[in-house]
Order: sequence, then structure tokens, then C-alpha cells
Amino acid sequence: MNAGACLALASIYLGVWCKQRESLVYLLFCCIAVAVATIGVFELQLINTDTPEEYGAILRWQYVPVWVVVVCLVVFTRLYLRAGRSWLAWATCGLETLALILNFVFTPNLQYREITALRQLPWGEETASVPLGSPNPWNLIGQATMFLLLVFFVDATVTVWRRGDRQRALVVGGSIIFFSVIVAAQVALVVWGVIQVPFFACFAYLGIVAALSYQLWDDSVRVARLAQKLEESEQRLSLAAESANFGVWEWDLNKDEVWVTPSGRDLLGLPAAGEIRFEDFMSRVYVDDRDRIRQAIKDAIEERKIYDSEFRVVLADGSVRWMTARGTVQANKHGKPTRMLGISRDVSRRKEAESEAQQQRGELEQLRQQRTALLEREVVERARLEREVIETCAREQRRFAYDLHDGVGQQIVGIALSAKLLEQELCAEHPALAKKASAIVRLANETARHTRLTARSLEGADGVGDLKMALEALAANLQRNCRVAANVKADASSFPVSAPAAAQLYRIVQEALHNAVEHGRARKVEIDLAVDRDNMVLTVRDDGKGFDNRAASNGMGLRIMRYRAQCIGGSCEVQSSRAEGTIVTCRVPLQADAYVRPIP
Repeated sequence: MNAGACLALASIYLGVWCKQRESLVYLLFCCIAVAVATIGVFELQLINTDTPEEYGAILRWQYVPVWVVVVCLVVFTRLYLRAGRSWLAWATCGLETLALILNFVFTPNLQYREITALRQLPWGEETASVPLGSPNPWNLIGQATMFLLLVFFVDATVTVWRRGDRQRALVVGGSIIFFSVIVAAQVALVVWGVIQVPFFACFAYLGIVAALSYQLWDDSVRVARLAQKLEESEQRLSLAAESANFGVWEWDLNKDEVWVTPSGRDLLGLPAAGEIRFEDFMSRVYVDDRDRIRQAIKDAIEERKIYDSEFRVVLADGSVRWMTARGTVQANKHGKPTRMLGISRDVSRRKEAESEAQQQRGELEQLRQQRTALLEREVVERARLEREVIETCAREQRRFAYDLHDGVGQQIVGIALSAKLLEQELCAEHPALAKKASAIVRLANETARHTRLTARSLEGADGVGDLKMALEALAANLQRNCRVAANVKADASSFPVSAPAAAQLYRIVQEALHNAVEHGRARKVEIDLAVDRDNMVLTVRDDGKGFDNRAASNGMGLRIMRYRAQCIGGSCEVQSSRAEGTIVTCRVPLQADAYVRPIP
């Protein structure tokens, strides 16, 4: 009956192992159950044996299934409980193997040096044979093996208990220890003649088999429950994935099997059922994206980093869908990658929005460039027109200067000569009238002088030439005609500025000198020319009475000076105070040309 129960359990778990070849504990259990069944058969034969020789031979061969039970229990404990010191396991198996060898070396066996007789004891309604003889001293090796076996099981049980898995510690470890003690004690007492009973170790071994079978059955039940919960979780996950429009996938790197939720299959264009390999997935990826995706996955597996990429998939109808995938790599305890888990999401709408935004940005950029080009053309055209206005004004100024000098000036000189002749004729007969004619001569000469001065000022804009020399001439003319001390200082003998720029600077100095004499009543004026890096700095200082900057900031003269500076790419600042006079500072880039900028 015991053998039948063990063989029935062995056949059940052999079928389980055939479906789960990676679980060696089921195969080890089958070996243990078959060995225990064999031990039961041998013990039944021992009970019915008639001669000492036959009893010794059966007892010798019985040690083979005992060796199988011991070795399989040690390996089972190491694999199933993941506990027990390895050196104890090797020592136990090695010593048990040595005992098996010695069992066949000695006659009749390792337990007895000699079996002299068999004693028949009543056993229920039958009789049972009990050996009488002298124990073999080498039997201590077998007893030492049982001691090491118990130490190994105790160590493993304590480890599992401390780890928190107390059910396995009690059911597996506790049962093995308990029934092993019974087996060791019963065999030792019978061999050494302390008790006169048949060998019945199969009952204790059957308890071990029953305990192991119960634990494996309990694990199977828990696995089934977990599988059911996992299936329910997968269903909820699939429902959530469908609602959120993303798919969950898992790639077994060892088997090259890809599990994908139904929503993920639909998003990736994969079949609704059937196995999926990695190449099945890659066949759906857009051709231009395949090499990049392969490299990204390879890097994620080799470098243990997050896999994150965007790619296109081609659906069955030929349409293209943009997907984004993100996953992580899992490795076993040896660090070898075993699987890859991740999600995939449809980002086609986002890509379409990005494409539209990019197109709109391109259109806006094109429109901006067109508007910029139009404005640049307008600025260039305005500069050209204003340059023409400046040139026209200059020409008109020259023409007016020439007309003023050659026309009005000569006529005034003629008036002065006529008045002089009249004075000479009236001097003898009419002295009073002669005095009035003399006054007319003085007024005409003064008017002619001012006319020539005005003509030279108007004509000097285009004929500046060297700026320093032109300013020195202007200062000398101011000092001669207006009784104002004027001085020109320069860092260099000449400055690299163009003729239009020199003309504008000359006009700025003219306006500053006119304001200093006319409005400021200045008696001293200084004109400085200096170079500051890439700029030329022109400064006009006077000791006049000055003015309020805030009140005169919008005056016509100041606006004209700022405008002329801007025409040549420079700036003009005016600082004035009632106590210290006025300072006009103009900064102009060297080699500046007369281009026009809008007045701010």
C-alpha cells in the first residue's frame, strides 16, 4: 500500500515535470517517491525472508534506494528551499556514497558483519523475520552520514525560518528532520540489537514523501491562484491600455517570444492572435527606422539603460502610424538580460501637430524674410532719397553761395563805391551830407563782409577736404570775425573719414559754434578731435552761459545736429549748464559713410 501511494504520487508529479521541464524539484520528488516505494518492497521481502543469507542480500540491495533518497533530499533542499551550506551538502552526499560502496564491499552488508539467524516474531496475523547477528563496526559511517544529513537539514530549516518562509521551514524542513530521526533511531536500535522489530523505515520515508507532496501541491494551488490573479490583472491592464490608447509588451530574450496586449497588437499592426517574434515586430517598422530601432534596443540591452525611441509602423492597409516606445531590461541573478518590458503609444496626432507647427513656422519665417527684405529695400530707398536730398541741398547751397557772392555781394560793393564817391563830392560844400554818405559806406562795407562770410559758410560744406584743416579755418574765421578765442586740438594730423562724413561733422561744428556765439555769448571755444578704438570723437566746448537741457532738448538746432550724426552712423550728445557752458560730443565710426537712419 505504501509503495502504491508513493508510485501514484510519483506518476502525478512526473506528468507535472514533463510540462515544466525547468522545475527540477518535481523530477527529484519523483525519484524520492520511487526510491521510497522500492524501500517498502525490500522491507516487505525482509519480513518474509526465511534464511540469513537471503536476508543479508536483500538488506545489501536496499541500501541503493536509501542512497537515492538521501542524495535527492539534499539536492531537493538546495533547489527548493534555496538553503543549506554547500559544503555540508557535498560532505553528506560524499559520505553516503562511501557508505554505499562499503555496503557492497563487506559481506553480507554494511550493517551486519554476520547474520547468524532469523527470529520469527508475530506480526498481526502473520510472522515477521528479525535478524540476529553481530553489527559491523563500519556501520558507524552510515550513522555519521545520518548525523551530517540531520545537521544539513537543521541548517537549511533555520535559514528558511529566518528568511520568513516559515510554512516551508515547518512542512519541508521539519518533516525531513523528524522522520529522518525516526529512521536513524530505528535502524540503529535494530542493528545494535536494542530492540527486536522488523525494519519499517518505509513508513517514516512515506511521511517525508507526504510532506513534500503536500508542500508541492500547496505551491501549485498558490501558483494557480496567482495565475488567475495575473490573468485578471492582465485583463484590467488591457482594458486600461485600450482606454489610454497604448499597448503593453514583454519580450523574452531567451525564447524570443513577445507578449503584447490586444490594444498593442492593434496599434503595432500585429495579428490579433498567435505567437509573435522580434522579427515579426521589426517587419512592421518603417524601413528607414529599422536600423535605428535595432541599435537603440541593442544599446538598451548591453548598457542596461532605458529604451526610449520614436518610430513609424506600416499598417496592413499601407497607412503609416507614429509610435513611441519606452522600456526597461531585466536581468537574472547572474546579470544576464532575460526580458524586456515596456509600453508603446500612438503619437500620430502629436506628430501631425508638430508637422503643422513646423510648416507654420516655415511659412512665418518666409513671411518674415519677405517683410524684412521689403523693409530693407524701403530703408535703402529712403536712404537714397535722403542722400539725394542732402546732395541737392548742398548743390543749392553752393549755387546760393555763388549767387550771393557774385550777385548781391558785388552789388553791395558797388553801392559802397558809389557812396564813397558821393562822400568825396559832398565833403567840400556839404559836410553834413558827406558824413551821412560816409555812414552809408560803412554799412555797405559791413554788409558786403557779412555777405562774403555767409557765402563762404554755405559753400564750405562740400569743399571740406581735410577735416582738421577745415575746422582750423573755421575757428580762425570765427576768431577774426566774432572776436571769440577758438582753438582746434587733434590726436593725429589726419583722420580716415569719408568726404560726406567730414561734411556732416563740419556742419555739426558750424551749428555748435553758431549756438555758442549767438545764444551762449561765449568768449572761448575749444574743438577736440580724438580717436577712441574704432570711433572718432568730436568735442566742442564753450564757456557760454549754457541752457537747461530739459527745456532745450527739442530745439531745432539740437535736432539738426543729432540728425546729421545719425546720417553717418554716429551719435550726438549735448550737455549744458548755466555755470560751466555747453559740451557737444559726437561719436562717429571711422570710415563712416553718409547713410541715413531714421530719427528716433
